[in-house]
Amino acid sequence: MSIVIDGGRVPDLLARKNRTHSARPAGGQDAQAGSVRIALINNMPDSALEDTEVQFFELLESAAGDIPVSLKLYSLPKLPHTDGGERHLSKFYSGIGDLLNSRFDGVIMTGTEPREADLRNEPYWSALTEVLDWAEQNTTSTVLSCLAAHAGVLYSDGIPRHRLADKQFGVFEYKTIRKHALTDGAAEMMQIPHSRWNEVRADALTSCGYQVLAQSADAGVDLFVKKKKGSLFVHFQGHPEYGTRTLLKEYRRDIKRFLRRERETYPTMPHGYFDAAAARLLSDFQKSVVAEPREEHLARFPEAAVSGAVRGTWQVSAASVYRNWLQFLVSIKADASTLSAMTPAARL
Repeated sequence: MSIVIDGGRVPDLLARKNRTHSARPAGGQDAQAGSVRIALINNMPDSALEDTEVQFFELLESAAGDIPVSLKLYSLPKLPHTDGGERHLSKFYSGIGDLLNSRFDGVIMTGTEPREADLRNEPYWSALTEVLDWAEQNTTSTVLSCLAAHAGVLYSDGIPRHRLADKQFGVFEYKTIRKHALTDGAAEMMQIPHSRWNEVRADALTSCGYQVLAQSADAGVDLFVKKKKGSLFVHFQGHPEYGTRTLLKEYRRDIKRFLRRERETYPTMPHGYFDAAAARLLSDFQKSVVAEPREEHLARFPEAAVSGAVRGTWQVSAASVYRNWLQFLVSIKADASTLSAMTPAARL
């Protein structure tokens, strides 16, 4: 077992899957200097909070192999949470003050559902930018996912995001367009899930010194990187961590919002995700409810019939990229240890 939860816990969802993870307190044998120390800053709303923990735990476990990883959980302040969400955070997450007084080999920061058109108006913006400044000097590498990637380039380089005509939703094929340690051994064409209403564009990124590693003619940029002071910042517009059924859950959630008249249009079916038979069932359901939206129609949503047909076609590529990321952290840590060992001890 290579993943240890530092001062946290293993989610009940994993326990119900009879997995072999364990949680041990910070400072224990498995959290010693030999482990790669990673902070997961999980900013997802309550409905996806624990699912996101599971997704990253499983992705890191798949990627780590024999690399020992110590993971600690954080979340930005001033995010909207229910009382249940706040209890979960207070029980299993550490405060941002603890993060800012620490150093980690790697940080992974998720996005969240935006409330403002301009991210700088979000209530958590000042805390987010403080974390970004800290990460430049106190991590070897920082991964920013989806909205966090948009916030990162906006803050560092003033790169705006652009509203799309429709939600970029589904599994899209991306070509690796540049050789880089992160894509070493990955397939030339990678499938990556996306779920976003906005994008940052390749020309703006490259003009500010970012290297675009994976791009699609139809779906824009996915993976791009830039060294910022002492940290390699890795950005995903998509969600390589998604579980097999995550897009199905999001699709059902958006349909529910339509049926409750919380959104005006029926959501577009996720691209490249369902097979033909499942797509027909879902199209038939849409036709039967779109004229008269009512929440009780959701009881007829054919979730059981279509869920068995979905496949996590992106998970091999996701594990490959994250494996390379972990190996990069290990190599830098080993170089630092070697340099330290070669430096003569100071004489008193």
